[in-house]
Amino acid sequence: MFDSPRPRGKNEDKFITVKWQNDIETNSRFIYYGQGTRNEYRLTRFGKGFPYLTDDHVGDLFILSHIENDYYEGFVLEADEDIEDFFAAFNISSAETNRLIPKISGISHSDLLSDCFKKYISALKKKFPSTTDLSTTARNCYNGSYKITDQKIEKTPDDILLKWLDAEFGLFKLIELEVYSDRISSPFSTIDELIEYSNTILNRRKSRAGKSLEHQLAEVFSRAKLNFEVQAKTEDNKRPDFLFPNSVSYHDKSFDPENLVFLAAKTTCKDRWRQILNEADRISVKNLFTLQQGISKNQLSEMYKYKVQLVVPKPYISSFPEEYRSQILSLEMFLSIIKEKQFIH
Repeated sequence: MFDSPRPRGKNEDKFITVKWQNDIETNSRFIYYGQGTRNEYRLTRFGKGFPYLTDDHVGDLFILSHIENDYYEGFVLEADEDIEDFFAAFNISSAETNRLIPKISGISHSDLLSDCFKKYISALKKKFPSTTDLSTTARNCYNGSYKITDQKIEKTPDDILLKWLDAEFGLFKLIELEVYSDRISSPFSTIDELIEYSNTILNRRKSRAGKSLEHQLAEVFSRAKLNFEVQAKTEDNKRPDFLFPNSVSYHDKSFDPENLVFLAAKTTCKDRWRQILNEADRISVKNLFTLQQGISKNQLSEMYKYKVQLVVPKPYISSFPEEYRSQILSLEMFLSIIKEKQFIH
C-alpha cells in the first residue's frame, strides 16, 4: 500500500484507482490508522452499489494486483474451482493467503530440512514421485529436522498438520524447479505446445494439493492410533475420504451408528460441501475438514441445517463469524471425539 511502514502517531492516506473483474472501476483509498492504540492499514471507498461487500462473499478469495503507480486491478473469486485454479497458477497453497505474493518466490527452510530435501530430489533423477511418496518424504524430513515426536503430534495436531502441509508444498516447488528447468529454458515451437505443457503443470499442482491434505490427515490419525479406513465403500459405491472405524462396522447393521464417524477432506468448501451429504447414509452428521478460512453466516447456517460439522485447523477458527466459532471443531477436538467413541486412552 505504501513504500514503507508508516510511522506511528498519525493517520496517512493515498488515493488509488482499482479496475475490478466486471469492468467496475473505483476511486479507492489506502489508509493507515496510526493514532492512539491503532496500528492498521485498510482499503476503503468502494462506492455505492459495490457488489462484493455482502455476507455472501465471505470466504471468497480477494486479490489486489499492483499494475503501475496508483493503478491496481482487483479480483474476487467465488467458486472453489476458480480459487484452486488461482492457487495452482501461482503455485501457492491455500494456507498462504493473507499475504504478498512475490514476483519471484523464494523457498527458505532450515539447513537440516533443506539438506534432507536435496538428498531426496537428487535420487529422483528429474522425475515426479507419487503423491504418497512426496507426502511421506516431506513429513519425515520435517519430523527429523525439528525432532517431532508422537507426543508432540498428539499434543498439537493442528499446528503439526499445517507444518507438514507447508513442508510438502516447499518440497514440491523444489522438485518442480528441478524437473522443469531444462524444458522451460528453451522456447516452445507453437502456442499449442506451450498451452499443453502449462496444463500438465497446473493439473499436477491441483492433483497434489488435494491428495496432500488426505495423506497428512491419515498420518495424524495413524499416530493417534485411531481405527479408520480411507476411501471405504458405503452405499452405491460411494467412497468417503475417511470412515471411522471401518467399512465392516459400517455395513454391520448391529453396530451402533453413534460410533460411526464420517470425515470428508476438502482444501476449499465454499461450493463443494454439498457433495458429501449422501456419501454415508447411516451417519447423520457429516464432518468436513477444510483449510478454507472464513465462511459466511448464511452458508454456515445452511451447513448446520444439513448437519455438516466443520473441522478446521485451530488457528483458522478465528477467521469465522464469532457466533459460530464455538460450533467449529479443531483437529484436536475431533481426535478427542473419535478416541472417546473408540475407547482409546
